[in-house]
Amino acid sequence: MIPIKPAERVKNIHYAIREVVALANEIKATGKKMHYLNIGDPNKYDFAPPKHMTDAVAKAMQNNLNGYSPASGIEDARDAIKRQAERSKIKNIKDIIITTGASEGIELSITGLCNSKDNILLPFPSYPLYSAILGKLEAEVNPYYLNEDDNWNLNIEDIEKRINKRTKGIVIINPNNPTGAVYPKETLLEIIELAKKYNLVIFSDEIYDKIILDDTKYTSLASLTDEIPIVTFNGLSKSYIVPGFRIGWAIYSGPDELTKDYISGVNKMVRSRLCANHPMQYAIKPALDGPQDHLIEMKNILKIRRDLTVSMLNDLDEISCTVPQGAFYAFPSLHIPEDDEEFVSDLIRKKGVVTVHGSGFGQKPNTKHLRIVFLPNEKILEEAYGKIREFVKKRYH
Repeated sequence: MIPIKPAERVKNIHYAIREVVALANEIKATGKKMHYLNIGDPNKYDFAPPKHMTDAVAKAMQNNLNGYSPASGIEDARDAIKRQAERSKIKNIKDIIITTGASEGIELSITGLCNSKDNILLPFPSYPLYSAILGKLEAEVNPYYLNEDDNWNLNIEDIEKRINKRTKGIVIINPNNPTGAVYPKETLLEIIELAKKYNLVIFSDEIYDKIILDDTKYTSLASLTDEIPIVTFNGLSKSYIVPGFRIGWAIYSGPDELTKDYISGVNKMVRSRLCANHPMQYAIKPALDGPQDHLIEMKNILKIRRDLTVSMLNDLDEISCTVPQGAFYAFPSLHIPEDDEEFVSDLIRKKGVVTVHGSGFGQKPNTKHLRIVFLPNEKILEEAYGKIREFVKKRYH
């Protein structure tokens, strides 16, 4: 036999968030103390899910609800998602599908829309999953660049210039991963007008919608119109501190005449993959309908850690950081001669501080960044930023 070669479609799939882990593990094996600021998993730090959620899952498993669920998810959970969507004023809901994390909802929805050589407008920087999915589909990433000088807001004129005959949709990540930006209502309305004009599906990734860190006004995009197809992604992972449950959902909204065939196509794939994790679906209703006290505490803690992050990073001439308004990421700019991947790799080797290079998320040409997760406690963050300071001072002074 000859060596088995992978399909061409996997060549362009990269996932920078996990790829730095291999180097980090190598350095950890030498005995160096490590500081992990690379993965947005609140359970790895000092956050835990509400007990009424985990109790509901335990009860479901004890009651032997361990077989397959309906393909789109259990009725009580889908009803709870619909109530939550209506509280967010999402209009004209046509279908709700519970998925294996929001990630599966994203993959199903893009796969149901794109043919080979089609393209999707994707923010740069952006969560790497989107590029990976498009690569697998042999579709194209059509990047639009977020405006760092305007708190990472969208540049509508720039987006419109990038639309072509093969553009099928646009991704909006709000709050944004990796920048922490939260988009104003006025900007979202402009995106809706573009979608109407060019017949685009909007994919609105709102997985961090409950983690707004200041008095910033948050608006769910699908609450602003019932005239165009919008797919809203959300889930339990971040706001309810259970990323390992792998429970998310996709909400399809818009007029029947525009969405019916598309939603039918997505549901063919939904049925073929059987269902999302059945017992974990019983966490959805208590999560969305139950007490939300943990969110108040979580946001208060994250504000402190966000402010510490911005203050300590901006104290260095080689780093500048805008203030994240949501989620738990910062995306500081690096003013350095080498590329950001080299900076991140050397920081791991020399100081054991694990971040992710900005180029792994996509970024404007001739800029350099890194993504920092500010979930760890203040002591860990202070130690990590102290090591970054030492690294920068020795390297550039």
